[in-house]
Amino acid sequence: MGLIDCAGKSLDLSHPCVMGVLNVTPDSFSDGGGFFDVDRALRRAECMVEEGADILDIGGESTRPGAAPVPVHEEIERVVPVIEALAPRVSVPISIDTSKPEVMRAAVNAGAGMINDVRALREPGALEAAVGACVPVCLMHMQGEPRTMQAAPVYRDVVSEVRDFLHRRIQVCVRAGMAPEQVLVDPGFGFGKTLAHNLALLAGLAELCSLGPPVLVGLSRKSMLGTLTGKPVTERLAGSLAAAVLAVERGACLVRVHDVAATVDVLRVAWAVRVRRQNETR
Repeated sequence: MGLIDCAGKSLDLSHPCVMGVLNVTPDSFSDGGGFFDVDRALRRAECMVEEGADILDIGGESTRPGAAPVPVHEEIERVVPVIEALAPRVSVPISIDTSKPEVMRAAVNAGAGMINDVRALREPGALEAAVGACVPVCLMHMQGEPRTMQAAPVYRDVVSEVRDFLHRRIQVCVRAGMAPEQVLVDPGFGFGKTLAHNLALLAGLAELCSLGPPVLVGLSRKSMLGTLTGKPVTERLAGSLAAAVLAVERGACLVRVHDVAATVDVLRVAWAVRVRRQNETR
């Protein structure tokens, strides 16, 4: 993997990168309400950049299980002021976490350089909006909808089904006019998956990486880590770091996290060992 152009700001995926999470929401599962004020959101974003974040992901609608939908105008009012203020102040790209075409357009016009869509551009008008925006897009797999996705998810073979879904969505995007090098994929840990499904996806992540596009993973503070460790959401740093290292070892290029500084450190160590091992086998 190499450089990805995010509306004039580069994301270098020749090494594992860290995407810092900034939820401008009152109800996100981990940091809901923490950065709902624009000034606090800007301070947090700049702090994550100082800690080593390679890209920032800004979202105005929670996608946690049971989350209520947010009207388009309200989501725009949440994210656009933050993006407009932040874009000229940071050197790293900004990603907009949304499924709504109107929000995609408004965010990109405000300075966002990537679209991160948990619905993989399946909402009406989303594909056209993303193609027209001419920025990279991350396509995520999700079974069901956020409000009900954890009710009773079922798969015959979760790895192959997620891989096939992402492959189909990649093809749809390319046929619609999106450049292949602008596509990233995300298996969607915790989005319509049980603990067993999530573990199978993490163990089989290399199979998803074989699709070609860079793979983004979001494991930070997820409920699967709480189930495994017995820790509440505010005490899942160790589990999140372990999951990040395991994902990168299996080929993930981009790790979406809440705890930037610690993740940057562990990935630097993991990458140094990987490079050393690769050099020894040449």
